[in-house]
Amino acid sequence: MEVNIRSWKIKYQIFLYAILLLLITSCSPSKNLVYFEDLKNTSSTETKTGISNANEPKIQSGDILGILVSSLNPESNILFNGGSLVTPGMTNDGVRAAGSTEGYLVEENGDINFPVLGKVRLAGLTKAEATLRMTDEIKKHVKNPIVNIRFLNFKYTVLGEVNKPSTYIAPTQKVNIVEALGQAGDMTIYGKRENVLIIRERDGVRSTARLDLTKKEALNSPYYYLQQNDIVYVEPSKARDAQLSNTRSNISIGLSIISLISIIITRLI
Repeated sequence: MEVNIRSWKIKYQIFLYAILLLLITSCSPSKNLVYFEDLKNTSSTETKTGISNANEPKIQSGDILGILVSSLNPESNILFNGGSLVTPGMTNDGVRAAGSTEGYLVEENGDINFPVLGKVRLAGLTKAEATLRMTDEIKKHVKNPIVNIRFLNFKYTVLGEVNKPSTYIAPTQKVNIVEALGQAGDMTIYGKRENVLIIRERDGVRSTARLDLTKKEALNSPYYYLQQNDIVYVEPSKARDAQLSNTRSNISIGLSIISLISIIITRLI
């Protein structure tokens, strides 16, 4: 008899927990999770649009550039690929982060300090323009040099209602906002897809823009393609506050109901 009572109590507790879980989840709001929902959903028609908003990033102070010089002269290669370098994540005392890649820091005045050449102004130039300038300068010292430049700290930050908010370093210099959100694990169901904030700083000016990622017009925005150091903020929807409020309310009601049922059943037993 005692074993049956104990078994019945366990089943009763499981039943109460199931009721509580049902109360918590019953008021979860529904939300449209579709990106670019106004694009025509046709399988037989292909739509092509020219890309005019993919602006190439310009070098800014604080950027770290990887610069590799190649020529037919081995001594010149060693000379131009040495010198004082910094690393992404390097501390003020010169300690390098493990596994980091060396590069040249663009100083506040827009210069880099390059071996043999000394100070070279690169801020405000695209990567292609900087490559031409460096090639012209190095030609004065070595014949037919080949110069390759890349960003080593092209980073962006994704915050708010995403699954993995963080700062990310892009492997390339062409990242759009959809790729950035994908890197951050996509938005949660409570992210406002119609009102995504982008914060951008360039040439000492801070600008902001909001994109509606449920509309195809976002594809043509100058903010669709990210620049280095951009911040993407996904605002929580009102449903988020409502969900939190409903959860607290449902838990309170559920606990009250469970307490009442427990009292009644205890008296009956």
